[in-house]
Amino acid sequence: MIDKNQTCGIGQDSMPYVTCLIHIFEEWFGVEQLEDYLNFANYLLWVFTPLILLILPYFTIFLLYLTIIFLHIYKRKNVLKEAYSHNLWDGARKTVATLWDGHAAVWHGYEVHGMEKIPEEGPALIIFYHGAIPIDFYYFMAKIFIHKGRTCRVVADHFVFKIPGLFRWLYEKFRYPFAPMYGGFPVKLRTYLGDPIPYDPEITAEELAEKTKNAVQALIDKHQRIPGNIMSALLERFHKNQKIN
Repeated sequence: MIDKNQTCGIGQDSMPYVTCLIHIFEEWFGVEQLEDYLNFANYLLWVFTPLILLILPYFTIFLLYLTIIFLHIYKRKNVLKEAYSHNLWDGARKTVATLWDGHAAVWHGYEVHGMEKIPEEGPALIIFYHGAIPIDFYYFMAKIFIHKGRTCRVVADHFVFKIPGLFRWLYEKFRYPFAPMYGGFPVKLRTYLGDPIPYDPEITAEELAEKTKNAVQALIDKHQRIPGNIMSALLERFHKNQKIN
């Protein structure tokens, strides 16, 4: 309420315009202490504005990526529908593979070169050279399942015995491959498949391992930039795509 010694007019005992307006609204709506509520609302705005300015842009980007992945899945709705009609488990696996393939396309522009070298049927052993976080291998498995209808069974190398420092002790105690993880930048990712090494019963396991090691090293020397550069890998996302499978 307005004090009897003060007025909303212009003069010596007049009130500030904003204060006068608040008191008018108090009488109009029949509430008291409206100024306190407004001060509290202003305080909340002051507290949450930095959070809104920081979180909202990232949330918007997240929604954009989520929309693109959804459209990527929707584009294959007929294939997924047919898979579910034949086998529920097969449909679920194709849905998960499509989801991973969508994430690979959106976040890394992932490409596979040489998919035709994977046989349509029969056994095959793929020696995969992956990064610190083997997310490219997950993308690769999704690609194989989508385009070839085949699943991969994973066999781990002896990398765990080369884990440094404390991490080796954790593995020995818990038998879980603890290792420092890093990366995750939206850089360009490509997987190159080399020529198949045909089975030869005349060579020993050691000779085959050496032959395989040399083949993998040849692919690394041909396609991998050493030392790597995150900025150049990010810029590759904007380059014209090569012919892929």
